[in-house]
Amino acid sequence: MTRTELSNVYRDYIACLNRQDWPSLARFVHEDVKHNGEPLGVSGYRGMLERDFSEIPDLSFHVELLVADPPFIASRLRFHCTPKGNFLGLAVCGRRVSFAENVFYEFRGKKIAEVWSVIDKAAIEAQLVPPSD
Repeated sequence: MTRTELSNVYRDYIACLNRQDWPSLARFVHEDVKHNGEPLGVSGYRGMLERDFSEIPDLSFHVELLVADPPFIASRLRFHCTPKGNFLGLAVCGRRVSFAENVFYEFRGKKIAEVWSVIDKAAIEAQLVPPSD
């Protein structure tokens, strides 16, 4: 697969997530997918995403940077959202926060086989600190 083809598959995957089109997820995710080393399979991966959207109703994925080097994708995703309760162990509780996720994917064919993800938790923490006088 070329860089352009892989980039297009990835952008279609992100669009699938933003539509919450869960029946189409298996088009993009390998049946043996792993997330940060944990084997999830498509159903576990879907459950993780459904939980994310349940806890963050206005969740939307925005591709800020994208580098394709088949079979890998590196992406910086940007989020502006309002988690309902705790998020990453932080009491966000309905506050709007902005943060980035740096994520790497390994594809097998046109499907995501492995995901390594790091969320910028420090950026969220900084937004939750009350202003000092």
